[in-house]
Amino acid sequence: MSLEPTDGELIERVRQRDHAALATLYDRYARPVYAVALRILREPRAAEDVVQDAFLTVWQRPDAYLPERGAFGPWILRVARNRAIDLLRRGAREQFDTDDDAVGFAERLVDPEPEPGEQVWTQSVAARVGVALGCLTAPQREVLELAYFRGLTQREMAARLAIPLGTVKTRVRTALRRLAEILEEAEAWTDVP
Repeated sequence: MSLEPTDGELIERVRQRDHAALATLYDRYARPVYAVALRILREPRAAEDVVQDAFLTVWQRPDAYLPERGAFGPWILRVARNRAIDLLRRGAREQFDTDDDAVGFAERLVDPEPEPGEQVWTQSVAARVGVALGCLTAPQREVLELAYFRGLTQREMAARLAIPLGTVKTRVRTALRRLAEILEEAEAWTDVP
């Protein structure tokens, strides 16, 4: 019986320039990465480019991921979220309206009809994140939603919520730490043979 390699094992193989390891990570995480990017950008082609860019980062700079700072899944989602918000802030969505000759259409395509197994996995991840968000306090959840899905800076959140910037920073830091702990605990349970 062969066990699926862990994310950590795959990253080590990517560091050794193993294309198959990157492909496995892509298969595991492309859909949730796409979902995060699409939720922020609301433009499928731009979201597809964010997916490509996030995994290109993994290939070009695998040492950017530090396992001691948390699990790979949340890390790659943060990479995608940051790329998407950068695009949103720059107003760079127009750059995705160029012709497809620069990058082949097949290389950019994300299948909109996932296989049943992929749907189950994506729903499972979404459910775990939903449960984890539910474990946060309402103020912590609010700042994460404003940051991740509205793309607001901490200063903008402070203005919108009419609270001090320091309070926003504390809530974000505490919420992210708690969310990472919850997801790490959930991942530990699912990795148990």
